[in-house]
Amino acid sequence: MSKTRWPPAVMLALLVLLLGAGRYGPLHAYVESAKSASGEATYAETGFLGGKDRPTAEEQSYGEEPLMAWLKKEAQKREIPAKDAMVDRVWKAIPGYNGRSVDVEATYAKAKAAGWTAESAAGAADKVPWVYKEIAPKVSLRDLPPSPVYRGNPAKPAVGLMINVAWGNEYLASILKTLDDEHVKATFFLDGSWLSKNKEAAEEIIRRGHEVSNHAYTHKNMSTITDAKQLEEIAKTQLLLKKSLNVDNRLFAPPSGDFDARTVRIAAGLGLTTVLWTLDTVDWKRPPAAGVIAKIGAGVGPGTLILMHPTSTTEQALKGIIRQTRSKGLVPGTVSEVLSERRLDASALGN
Repeated sequence: MSKTRWPPAVMLALLVLLLGAGRYGPLHAYVESAKSASGEATYAETGFLGGKDRPTAEEQSYGEEPLMAWLKKEAQKREIPAKDAMVDRVWKAIPGYNGRSVDVEATYAKAKAAGWTAESAAGAADKVPWVYKEIAPKVSLRDLPPSPVYRGNPAKPAVGLMINVAWGNEYLASILKTLDDEHVKATFFLDGSWLSKNKEAAEEIIRRGHEVSNHAYTHKNMSTITDAKQLEEIAKTQLLLKKSLNVDNRLFAPPSGDFDARTVRIAAGLGLTTVLWTLDTVDWKRPPAAGVIAKIGAGVGPGTLILMHPTSTTEQALKGIIRQTRSKGLVPGTVSEVLSERRLDASALGN
């Protein structure tokens, strides 16, 4: 059988017709479908991420939207695991701290509405409107056996201001004004006998948004008295806080920092966490304010609890203490905030 030979001109014409059919004719849909299925032409033509961080073959096979694919990949880098509460050999009970994960769906909705694309997000990842979810630790402070607390979790950039009040009112107004001026809340541990005589002063502390808690009733050294007397000292102030100020007490600071295992157990039986301190200003000895500020600046860190009293030294040093704390990127606040598992967001850090 003889083979038909086509003239070169005819062969060229047929090739042109075939290419035209693929681009503009009836074969166009088939060709585009094949290109899309392979994923190669689609991403090459759009210039996805300029050739960087392309979706995986699996993502392409499912046809995932490029921005969503990028968010899922980036979200893995931004996840922070939660930290469990634990009993430390030195610091005793240390509270847990929430982790975080990206809420990809919520982030995608915000980013898409704001006009973000995969390419623009890859070029400015920190400016993407990320939405985070907190991840609770598996072990919380309440899951630990009764143990005193001296500090918060070292991963939380918070510092607790604790002011024990058992005598003297002359410096309270000035201290409260400084806290107002600096937009800071503190925890005032109130001696019950002081509270019984100074209800209006205690109400003013609460009116200004501060936390109040339990400092026993008559400032006795707890380790030197019987179980029954310890229970009376703590419970009497707990009842007075509720009756006089409508406060549901959750924290107990032993007078003079004196306690034993019985104290911690008895307080826990009343639903209270026994709180001590990390840094002591020793302000009751009336040291120079400048020395106290320097001491705090040298020793303060994430989770620090700073002990003070309503003295002239604290009146003069408080502003410096707060500013030293902030200069280290830490947020001064209440003891409950420091001990909570809740994460601090960027706004609290002034970012």
